[in-house]
Amino acid sequence: MTQAPTPTADTVRLLVRSLLKAGTPDAGGPEVRPVAEGGHFTWWIGARHVLRLAADREASLRGRRELRLRDLVRPHVPVAVPTSVAQGEWSPGLAYTLDTKVPGGSAEEHDVSAVGEADLAGLLTGLREVPVRQAEALGVPRVAPRSLEALRREAARAAELLHAADEFDPARLHQLTSPAAVQLAAQPGSAVLVHHALTGDHLVISADGRVRGVLDWTGTVVGDPAEDIASLALAVGSPAAVRAATLAGYGARPCLRGLWLARCDTVIRLAAGLDRRAAEPLPLLRTRLRRAWEAILLERVTELRDEETDDAES
Repeated sequence: MTQAPTPTADTVRLLVRSLLKAGTPDAGGPEVRPVAEGGHFTWWIGARHVLRLAADREASLRGRRELRLRDLVRPHVPVAVPTSVAQGEWSPGLAYTLDTKVPGGSAEEHDVSAVGEADLAGLLTGLREVPVRQAEALGVPRVAPRSLEALRREAARAAELLHAADEFDPARLHQLTSPAAVQLAAQPGSAVLVHHALTGDHLVISADGRVRGVLDWTGTVVGDPAEDIASLALAVGSPAAVRAATLAGYGARPCLRGLWLARCDTVIRLAAGLDRRAAEPLPLLRTRLRRAWEAILLERVTELRDEETDDAES
């Protein structure tokens, strides 16, 4: 495996200068700065572009595949997918792409509006319409659905650790029984193209709550559509995620499966974070847990019916 040198601002400026000479925009010499604090492989180039540098050969392969995949996906989805204006190698065997920046903020900065939920529904619908065979021909891997029952058991153990730290009530997990987890298994023949990382940072949201674009298609797989519903629950909250999935034509099973994938994942990840085994900061892990455990309408109706039954009996 090629060991990447650590990119510096000078490395990026030199590369960008050669690209600008080739006729790309911002010919005056744009400012360059890393996208994330302490980051080295993704850089803002002025106000209109982002430069992504592969850290190793595997990342180079994923990046080249992503360019072809974005072209396949773009006609099917109603939101922007980044466009590459230049690509090549920034170091022997290591790829780069200079992409246009999709205007807007992240889902961590802006709430998604009702119209934005319709945008998400269009995204999920479009992903389902992408021909799976064409995606696999590009090298997109097929991934088997996760076992919700195994995840439930792991989350139960993590919940006890969170309970000891006064972070979570394990009784909340009792809503997902073992028979229910088995019933919510992914159905055969339901595999679709799955972005697999619809996190807050990868959703571009405008100030009015519209979803304007989706970033980072390197982790895309052919697999369980409930995984994208789960990701949306962490990014925009469970009610909005389930409403968007319902608008996209998904029924109760995949919606509930996505909901419980998200809930179990957040419990497990927060426990790992408290044990310093997770890279994400604790405030973000706690926010994602809160979003995933927001009650959806079906649960609220069930609670209301239970209360009405109790009142009638008394």
